[in-house]
Amino acid sequence: MDRSDVLYAAAIIVAIGVFLAILSAINQRPDEPPEPAAPSASAAANDLPAELRRCSLLGPWDAEDLHCRAVWEENRHRFFGTSARSLPLAAAPAPLASGGGAP
Repeated sequence: MDRSDVLYAAAIIVAIGVFLAILSAINQRPDEPPEPAAPSASAAANDLPAELRRCSLLGPWDAEDLHCRAVWEENRHRFFGTSARSLPLAAAPAPLASGGGAP
């Protein structure tokens, strides 16, 4: 085995290592979602678009935020034209029952 063969094998191993390091860096995700300061419920009722923007900045973690769930629910009610709100913005929507059919 020549010296050039050893150097070629070492270069391939280094290239694979760099490739794996780049893949690892690309796939890293933050441990916790960012926690922006949440305004009060009365401010949310008056400024729904601002709350929607704040919740959309949370990305996938807005599904876990109870306040954002209520904001999105209010937006759905306004969009689809229901006249009365079912929940105040500060309250979280109730989880769906996972039971079978009717008793």
